[in-house]
Amino acid sequence: MPRTWLGEQAVARLWRLVCVSLLAAGLAACAAPARIAGQGPAFERLGRFAVNLQPVAQAPYAAQGGFSWRDDGRTLRLDLSTPLGSVLARIQVGPGMAVLERADGSRETAASPDDLLERLWGHPMPVAGLRDWMRGAPEPGQPVLGAQRDEQGRLTRFQQNGWDVRLSSYDDQGPRRIRLFRQDAQGEWRLQFLVDHG
Repeated sequence: MPRTWLGEQAVARLWRLVCVSLLAAGLAACAAPARIAGQGPAFERLGRFAVNLQPVAQAPYAAQGGFSWRDDGRTLRLDLSTPLGSVLARIQVGPGMAVLERADGSRETAASPDDLLERLWGHPMPVAGLRDWMRGAPEPGQPVLGAQRDEQGRLTRFQQNGWDVRLSSYDDQGPRRIRLFRQDAQGEWRLQFLVDHG
């Protein structure tokens, strides 16, 4: 049997690399989230998310996958999916209510997204501003610090509600890259949304 000039170990490593690359490509192809159906005009975004949490005196937590966002001005719905495309969690926000539905069917409800997250995490973590940040604007009525803008006057960085918000890669609807960082007495929190469609 002829021996390859790469050597058997090199061939094995190359084969593993090819298999891993094909698997990663397959997962990436499956990761596209489904658009959320609804009536009438709405602000819609589809893409990928990544979360990295480092709570004080606890193990770090990281997750990534796809997201689908639909906001008709009255009701916001955000679906988070695994890299394979199955729904990980569904969040719905309307006047006076916020609901989280997990993949196992369990639900949490609160009066606002901020109240909902505080109930889940055990300490305040204001996130209501995300609804505006996704459009490239600060949350109305809340102080804004360190605002920076690009040549077109679009916000690229600011601090609000304890978050460092960075926005970039704008299209005609808003930023296609939203990066959030927060550090408080409870730990460090990093979230990123990369818009692929919308």
